[in-house]
Amino acid sequence: MGKLTGKVAVVTGASKGIGAAIARALGAEGASVVASYGGDREGAERTAVAIEASGGKALAVQADMSKEADVKRLFATIRETFGRLDVLVNNAGIYRFGPIEGVTVDEYRAQFDTNVLGPMLAIREALPLFGPEGGSIINVGTGATESTPPNSVVYIASKMALNGVTGVLARELGPRKIRVNSLNPGVTATEGFKNMADRDFTNSLVATTPLGRIGKPEDLGGTAVFLASDDSAWLTGEILVVSGGLR
Repeated sequence: MGKLTGKVAVVTGASKGIGAAIARALGAEGASVVASYGGDREGAERTAVAIEASGGKALAVQADMSKEADVKRLFATIRETFGRLDVLVNNAGIYRFGPIEGVTVDEYRAQFDTNVLGPMLAIREALPLFGPEGGSIINVGTGATESTPPNSVVYIASKMALNGVTGVLARELGPRKIRVNSLNPGVTATEGFKNMADRDFTNSLVATTPLGRIGKPEDLGGTAVFLASDDSAWLTGEILVVSGGLR
């Protein structure tokens, strides 16, 4: 039996990268996984197929996490299909980098609607599905909130806000035995990073990372399983930076 056998989990933004890796890791530990996706249906279905190929159960469901109606539909589907929820992973997020001179109201709203409002709506809709034994909520932030790199003001502001959501709701939901933690990855070799990073930039990051490499999406799966399982039963309100030591 796996650490999550009999549990039901939903991972938002599970079509690729970190979200897909987390969904696969939860499924490998026995969870039934709802792989939520915004626009990449094929990617989410690949995630679901991979989980089922390893003996798990999975379902791909479309939902734009910045839209309240989509979020409500996602959790209605979970209720209808499984009747309960034990683990919520708020991974869906967007980022766009540029100097402060290029910040627009529309860009601010787009990032905050997905990166902050989306997780809040998801948690609100998930709460009635958690049983009396509680469960685990994992918000996926970023280790960059510690280094605050230039040209990322909207993105970093949104992820710092998500850190705050984690702290507040850990206290608010603790009496209901619902733990809320944040998994904050360092630099990770996702499709997005590969598309924007040149070799010199990548080499500089490797040189300053104590463990001597860029992270892989799979590096986050084990930490997510830890936070989702009873192994972390006495852990809530924590911000776990998973970065190979890079700060």
